[in-house]
Amino acid sequence: MSNERQQRAARAEQMRKEREKADRKQRNLISVGIVVVVIALIAVGGWGIKSASDANKVETKLTTPDNVNKDYGIIYDQEAATGTAPAADAAEPVKVVLYEDFLCPGCGALEQTSGAFLSSAVESGEIEIEYRPYSFLLTQSTNEYSQRAWNAATCVYTEGGAKAFKEFHDILFANQPEEGSAGPEDPELIDFAEQAGVTGIDSCINKQTYKRWIEDAKDHGVDDGVSGTPTIRIDGKDVSGPNQTIATTEIIQAAIDAAKKG
Repeated sequence: MSNERQQRAARAEQMRKEREKADRKQRNLISVGIVVVVIALIAVGGWGIKSASDANKVETKLTTPDNVNKDYGIIYDQEAATGTAPAADAAEPVKVVLYEDFLCPGCGALEQTSGAFLSSAVESGEIEIEYRPYSFLLTQSTNEYSQRAWNAATCVYTEGGAKAFKEFHDILFANQPEEGSAGPEDPELIDFAEQAGVTGIDSCINKQTYKRWIEDAKDHGVDDGVSGTPTIRIDGKDVSGPNQTIATTEIIQAAIDAAKKG
């Protein structure tokens, strides 16, 4: 082989080696790039999961809703129901305090038998209702519905006011689960809130913003002599049927009439 041919062969071999070296370098760069992208995706995914987890983490601090009274009561009166304030010379409405648990079958029965009557009495200005949380059936559902339902109702009240609260209250009882079952999950509670005209409270419901306040409300009820629901107090007196059964509409009306007479 001539020197010239040997030189060409050497150059060709050198070029081949350089191409292989360049190819290896490019493959290494691609591999590194893929690793970097994968790590970045894992990091973004982990951040997304953590963010979602943080967004739905149950609140542990005490948050008191606006416009509730010192007895943990939500007032539903004629102005809230109708949008019109009572006349200046109107008689004072009789105060009806109602302790409820949204899982309680007795509360559901009271709503079915006397709910329309109580709503009408509020609209006419005859009574005002003070709803107080008494979430004591916490273990009687598989997803703590008793407490989550009251939290959602409080979220609705804080954002939408007493009328929206009452609409949400009625929707919950219209969809009341049986004791021992799973109540509506948070997405369904959010949907119920939208039906009541309130949006933008997803985080409040998911994080159970008022969990501690509802627990304190239940303790306050115990201190106030409440042992179960529904507990109806009219003009400061507990009202029930014979043998501590649920008061009928007639019994409730009689207690309202007695309160009017003083």
